[in-house]
Amino acid sequence: MAWQDQPAADIAAPASAGPTPLIGALDTDAAGSAAIDLLSGRGDTADWLTLWQSLGWPITKALVLIFVVLIVSGWAGRFVTGVSRKARVEETLARFFGNLAKYAIMVLGGLAILSTFGINTASFAAVIAAAGFALGMALSGTLGNFASGVMLLIFRPFKVGDVVNAGGVTGQVDEIGMFSTVFDTPDNRRIIVPNGSIYGATIENITYHKHRRVDVAVGTDYGADLDMTREVLMGVATGVLGRLPHKEPVVYLNELGASSVDWAVRVWAPTADYWTVRERLTRDIKVALDTAGISIPFPHRTVQIPAGIDVRIRKD
Repeated sequence: MAWQDQPAADIAAPASAGPTPLIGALDTDAAGSAAIDLLSGRGDTADWLTLWQSLGWPITKALVLIFVVLIVSGWAGRFVTGVSRKARVEETLARFFGNLAKYAIMVLGGLAILSTFGINTASFAAVIAAAGFALGMALSGTLGNFASGVMLLIFRPFKVGDVVNAGGVTGQVDEIGMFSTVFDTPDNRRIIVPNGSIYGATIENITYHKHRRVDVAVGTDYGADLDMTREVLMGVATGVLGRLPHKEPVVYLNELGASSVDWAVRVWAPTADYWTVRERLTRDIKVALDTAGISIPFPHRTVQIPAGIDVRIRKD
């Protein structure tokens, strides 16, 4: 038959070419041979050229690419941040977009640099995706905080500098991060709260509006004249220093308590001066009631003893 006429070398199985080198762009065999020749003194110009083509040029190209990627990524981050600021985007979001552009270019540049060494970036990306999935399962809480941070940056229920009550903490927002938010409390404590605890609960933005209403509750004696008491309290509310003049104060008869007639005095003040106006209004109310002879009663209890019970006071 025809195949029997073929030489044995033609029908023999081809020899294995061996495993494909991981770094195809670096010809390590040729570089090794050239280096041995140069070290032994048998090298020539061809060996130097081989060493340069096998090792020198790929490494130099990778270093140049690293330098270019660092410059371009930094420039891109600053450019995106500047454009966001010109578009009047809130400062926190502007910085976030800038960092996102910076790191995206760095990742793409890193893959390009790996490809210069012959590394198959497609398989490398698959490995990263698998590792990312496993890491995501292990860090589900962290990813939840990240998602909450993105929602806080998008919907912006508060911004840096606002005083809020969120996540069980009341304080001024110092930084809104991707995973947590930093608060400074009125007594100068720094508290870091995970974003998941903030976005998944009620958020109270105390300084969102420019004006706040100051409420002071006060109780007066039952024997005091109601109209006179109202006149005294209204005079205090009208004349308190720091209130907003274009918003009329209110004196409201709230309820008849167990031992006092309860009133509510309400004035409006700038948000920044809320506590100052509240303290001043409380003081002025006390002084005005004392001057008018209207007492502020304290809780008391009347004990009635039925007739026929002998009560004796023991003297030790």
